Amino acid sequence: MNQTEKSNCDLLNNLEKIHTTEMGVDRIRKNLRLDSGVSDVVDFCKKKISTAECKIYRQGKNWYCEVDGMKITVNAYSYTIITAHRM
Repeated sequence: MNQTEKSNCDLLNNLEKIHTTEMGVDRIRKNLRLDSGVSDVVDFCKKKISTAECKIYRQGKNWYCEVDGMKITVNAYSYTIITAHRM
């Protein structure tokens, strides 16, 4: 995604809507091996997604955000972080 596409990116324009469920927090924390130093998993993911290095693309109903050796999956309609994995 080039800079123009990034500035028009629906996901980045709605960053404040990104959230997850309680189960999602646990799943993300486990999958990314986040320690107790990361108190807000959603904020951690938002910061990663908003970096210039993040590669964002959409496939079907999900946005995929690849950065720092991890892939964060966000539902394109509800802006719910579904999961995140180390790549």
